[in-house]
Amino acid sequence: MSTKDFIEKDYYKVLGVPKDATEAEIKKAYRKLAREFHPDANKGNAKAEERFKEISEANDVLGDPKKRKEYDEARALFGNGGFRPGPGAGGSFNFDLGDLFGGGAQAGGGFGGGLGDVFGGLFNRGGAGTGRTQPRRGQDIESEVTLSFREAIEGATVPLRMSSQAPCKACSGTGDKNGTPRVCPTCVGTGQVARGSGGGFSLTDPCPDCKGRGLIAENPCDVCKGSGRAKSSRTMQVRIPAGVGDGQRIRLRGKGTPGERGGPAGDLYVVVHVDSHPVFGRKGDNLTVTVPVTFTEAALGGEVRVPTLGGAPVTLKLPPGTPNGRTMRARGRGAVRKDGTRGDLLVTVEVSVPKDLSGKARDALEAYREATAGEDPRAELFEAAKGA
Repeated sequence: MSTKDFIEKDYYKVLGVPKDATEAEIKKAYRKLAREFHPDANKGNAKAEERFKEISEANDVLGDPKKRKEYDEARALFGNGGFRPGPGAGGSFNFDLGDLFGGGAQAGGGFGGGLGDVFGGLFNRGGAGTGRTQPRRGQDIESEVTLSFREAIEGATVPLRMSSQAPCKACSGTGDKNGTPRVCPTCVGTGQVARGSGGGFSLTDPCPDCKGRGLIAENPCDVCKGSGRAKSSRTMQVRIPAGVGDGQRIRLRGKGTPGERGGPAGDLYVVVHVDSHPVFGRKGDNLTVTVPVTFTEAALGGEVRVPTLGGAPVTLKLPPGTPNGRTMRARGRGAVRKDGTRGDLLVTVEVSVPKDLSGKARDALEAYREATAGEDPRAELFEAAKGA
């Protein structure tokens, strides 16, 4: 999160809650908005994805009591985009954000170095001028995996080979051949420098000399060229939960690129692709299957055996006069839901018409045709057409 974002964004407005909202109200508002704008529910919708990121960012601050307190206190220091004037040597004074982070104040000001603590926790760094390099979170990475239809329904553990940036082994992540980089004199180890923007205050950018690391290698490592990072390949065993859908994006916390200087690792996002099945299909949490039946089974009724995915067949009872295309339900034989229960197996009946008939079978059907000669199944169709 940049200083500019911190100043300009109203996280209460993003979540649609008042500034005195309780933790429960914030959590409720976040969950409602997250469900509405989640990428899985809005595939291909860039605006929904951006909205989801804003909601998550707001919840990250307001959902944490400590960060929320720091946010509220810091916002109170700003008035319409700048600091309110306070008493000084000449009755008023101006200062920039560098004063806050550097721990100093203008001559005559009544502020000490403690103001940097207001922002320190939120920006995950200390004040400028402290000479301390801060931990850096690793980058998020994304990969893809293809599962069989059955693996997607039942869950699977799959090997995933990944390439990402990790601390350079040659220099132990320091970027220096001797393992002793020096603190960057430009940003004094913070990795950020102040940028004037007018209006009496300034913003911060990544330091151009150390590229935001806070350290400079006197003798750059031959492998990583002083960056402290090198390409690394590894194979992970990733557990894909049961019931995952085609195109679903799974987040695995802490499985991304390792952090620097004790910082947390990033996250791994796995996009799942699911192969089709020759027999079964899927509708949400339900599986689907089409089962052929004979004319006599459909007309007279009977029992038919139906295959299930990875289990024993089930027997369904067809009532007499079952029409072609009717769908019946075998409960609990579908995909696994998030709560551990299963959806259903939807069985669609398809009346099979024989291509070749024996003499006996043909005679029987001829006799049936004569017996039902007075019935016209299309009579209602024509009457409806006339009425329309």
